[in-house]
Amino acid sequence: MQTVSLRPIQKDDNADLASIIRAVLTEFKANKPGTVYYDPTTDDLYSVFSKPSSAYWVAEKDGKMVGGSGVYPTEGLPEGCCELVKLYLLPEARGIGIGKQLIERCFESALQLGYKQMYLETMPELTTAMGLYEHCGFKYLPGPIGNSGHFGCDLWMIKELGY
Repeated sequence: MQTVSLRPIQKDDNADLASIIRAVLTEFKANKPGTVYYDPTTDDLYSVFSKPSSAYWVAEKDGKMVGGSGVYPTEGLPEGCCELVKLYLLPEARGIGIGKQLIERCFESALQLGYKQMYLETMPELTTAMGLYEHCGFKYLPGPIGNSGHFGCDLWMIKELGY
């Protein structure tokens, strides 16, 4: 039986998480400018998520880090809205509910932090993730909100929390 656990990010997670994120983007041919692939903060997520009103969860399967996801108060978002960020899973962690567990934990964190909406940015190359977002209640937007700086993302979604 596989054991899956979610835990808060730790400083020692930085290198492994950066490696997972870049490997997944490369796998889906989404390692392009304007994405987190080239974002220098990807190498120090612990510091990024030490910011107030943010949280990041690391997923482990059988004791091995297989991905993670977070909640972040992205600049320029409407009041009460956070961004679901950096949801990446290794191939062995897909299709078994870990992504949904991470998103649900992020929903819980967002509500505890006082958010009422959650926004995300993605790209068509990440087709598996798009289906998961739709399943979790995200709705498409006609354009971006906030100032993430990730101009390589061209799909935007939002969800009302607490329903």
